[in-house]
Amino acid sequence: MLIVECRRLRRPLAGLALATAAVLATACSGGADPQATAGSGSGAGAASTPAAPAAPEIKISPAEGSKTVRPDKKVVVATSSGALEEVTVKSGGQALEGDFDAERTKWVSTTPMRPASDYTVSARTVDGTTASSSFRTLKPKHELEVADVTPAIKGEKVGVGAPIIVIFNQQIANKAGVEKALEVKSEKPVQGAWRWINDTTVIYRTAKFWQPHQKVTFTARLKGVQGGKDMYGVKDITKVIRIGAAQIATIDTRKHKMIVKRDGKVVQTMLISAGNASTREYTTTSGVHLAMGKANPERMISPGRKKGDPGYYDLMINHAVRFSNSGEYVHALNNVWAQGRQNVSHGCINSRPDQARWFYNQVQRGDVITIRGTNREMEWNNGWGFWQLSFKEWRKGSALA
Repeated sequence: MLIVECRRLRRPLAGLALATAAVLATACSGGADPQATAGSGSGAGAASTPAAPAAPEIKISPAEGSKTVRPDKKVVVATSSGALEEVTVKSGGQALEGDFDAERTKWVSTTPMRPASDYTVSARTVDGTTASSSFRTLKPKHELEVADVTPAIKGEKVGVGAPIIVIFNQQIANKAGVEKALEVKSEKPVQGAWRWINDTTVIYRTAKFWQPHQKVTFTARLKGVQGGKDMYGVKDITKVIRIGAAQIATIDTRKHKMIVKRDGKVVQTMLISAGNASTREYTTTSGVHLAMGKANPERMISPGRKKGDPGYYDLMINHAVRFSNSGEYVHALNNVWAQGRQNVSHGCINSRPDQARWFYNQVQRGDVITIRGTNREMEWNNGWGFWQLSFKEWRKGSALA
């Protein structure tokens, strides 16, 4: 065997020793091809070493130290190779939400940032490479906030026709962007839509009346949302609206009668007197109305007239429930001779004092008051006359239609 022969060689001749050593080295190492190392830069027999793979590079946007980052700008973290294991973007202990792509080579934020806030970014790849960055979002010239939500008084229950009226503190140019930030969730799902009334007011109405006895949660996720030039939302807001019983009053001005149902059952029948219809002003409006508010007493002054003019009045009226902006109420009046027999009012619905008091005590804002029998149709924008529009027409007022 060759290995035995290798051990017996003691003092080879000098010239032969080099050649023999090369042969023996090859033979004893398992028979590698001598041509494999030919031409290598380190001489015959030297092995080449493959280059080590470059470490992943993590890129973060916005750039480190940026001071005027738009709140609606996306935060992007990407790696040149490998996969991202973790990405966190925080401000004041609150994390910014985001998603990885399918290969986890990129992370992109999915929600806007808070204006005038410091953010830190930390990222780590699967192989342990890390990177961090920090930046600050700009302070907007105009701060966008919700100024009012109606009806949303703590502890109040509202009727099944109730709208959600949102008023902003700024005039909105980017209505679509702001509308996307508004969310309505009900315990008993229903279809609904927003309609812009003007640049500061948007109203939510359902396709059908709310289901009674449930909770509705309104959330405006305005933080970082651009409302217009140099205008960004500065905070989110949530309001809980409680829907009470389904109280629906139906008034027939020709029969001089008002029937009130609660959750489908008749709970009161009232004799009434409606507008005398001698003029359009004194004609009660027909259509689907909503109770807007109530007062006891309510001061009622004839519109467009001053003291001494024909038809002028200035009265304090008890147990008044308002259902339009044109001065219409269900209220108490001691003219029993007309109630149930004749329409003699200036446009309001008056009833016996004890029944008017009962209705006043039971009514909720947003309760439905449907009136029939007159030739004056309720305008959809007269108070809360929103149910005068079909839902198809209502939706046309959405910025996302």
